[in-house]
Amino acid sequence: MVELVLLYKNPLLHASLSLILVFTFAFFKIPLLFLHALQTYIHPDSQPQSNGLRAAIRRPGIDGYQPLSSKTAAELKKRNKSNKDKPDFDENNAQIFRLTLDHAHLQSRLFVDQYCVAFTLSFAALFSLLLHHFLQSPPNNGFFANGAFVPILLSILSLYMWGTLLIKVTFERSASRRSDKQLSIFFGVLGLCFGLLFLPEGVSSVLEFHFEAPIDGFLRVFVAALMGFLAGCLFIPASRSARCFWLGTDQIGCNLSMITCGWFTRAILYANQVLVIFVALLWISPLAEIFVNSGDGAAKSGFGNAEKLVGKMGFLPSDFGSFRKWCLLGSSLLQIVALRPNLQMYLNEALLSWYQRLHASKVPDLDYSRAKMFLHNHYLCLVVLQFLAPPVLVLIFLGLSHIDGGSFGNLTMLSDLLPRFAFIREVTLFLAWWVTFLWALFSSAILMLHRHCVLYVS
Repeated sequence: MVELVLLYKNPLLHASLSLILVFTFAFFKIPLLFLHALQTYIHPDSQPQSNGLRAAIRRPGIDGYQPLSSKTAAELKKRNKSNKDKPDFDENNAQIFRLTLDHAHLQSRLFVDQYCVAFTLSFAALFSLLLHHFLQSPPNNGFFANGAFVPILLSILSLYMWGTLLIKVTFERSASRRSDKQLSIFFGVLGLCFGLLFLPEGVSSVLEFHFEAPIDGFLRVFVAALMGFLAGCLFIPASRSARCFWLGTDQIGCNLSMITCGWFTRAILYANQVLVIFVALLWISPLAEIFVNSGDGAAKSGFGNAEKLVGKMGFLPSDFGSFRKWCLLGSSLLQIVALRPNLQMYLNEALLSWYQRLHASKVPDLDYSRAKMFLHNHYLCLVVLQFLAPPVLVLIFLGLSHIDGGSFGNLTMLSDLLPRFAFIREVTLFLAWWVTFLWALFSSAILMLHRHCVLYVS
């Protein structure tokens, strides 16, 4: 019995860690705790109801609601006149309340159950991949004894769940504009065509990816379909993230502390955007050669002594490969750190809309801001899924790229796959970079359009 436990200690450790994480996340409600204390805003309907019922919104100072209006209740009452002399615009209707989200509020949001399951399953898969990286197992133990099948199965299940969720949230009704959905379809088809045309020869000539086996037939169509799927599903999240960055760093110059971020949060947003772009460029061959120690210091492009100096001070090729993977890991972790500030800016975007329309005219029309506040509150967990998917996908693909063929031992059913396992590792690493590249490309393009006043936040 003891020998059997020692033989299968790796899968037992993986199963134990996964169960502990699942029960811990479910008992302490870690996914909801991750969103706890976000500040959202509600625009109460102060119009009297025909049946005499009062709205659930209370006056400021009751039930945790905080008014953003500087007028006191006494001043607002003094402004009330008789129905005959009442103006077209009632200032009471312009009030907006700040609300701190807790578990009760979050459980009423759309996609909250899917978010909790995806959050738990993803981190169970990531910790299982991390445990496999540190566990030592002899190669002759066999496929089931070394426990590699546990993180692989969890990762495949997590990838399948994220794929189905991304399709649902991308084409969810009223969650995004029709033009954004049409652009998502366009970029998806473009990514599919790019994969079919340039895999693998065109990719290997420009990028630092070396596929040891030819990609043809079903495998080529499958990888190209994944590229197109990711390109289509990541456009809307990247554009929302760019708007959050634009608003959080106060690029519009509103100087409103209730809308923008503090200096520390701004530093996180800037570092996140810069690091994503930097990591996306590390696999492009002309730029990657700058960081590699060529050894001979020969100038290749006419820059003379400057290129010789850089060539002697760069990384070794093996160290540079590890450096790129560490940067990819750091970029994904920083995206998770920046998720809460981005969510707060997503909620503050509705506040900015209310503020702009409140001061647009003497008799403002607040119906648009009222609808926008409702939608931003209603689809909060949907946006969480969109912001959490890219870093989680990168981490899972990066973890799968570190599982070697020796982990399968002497399993005869997978003997045909072992020669291609280095190729599978390179494909998963390429997909991890592809997610980062798409995020950097889309977000940078949206920011450039905002900078040139083609797009604006409202």
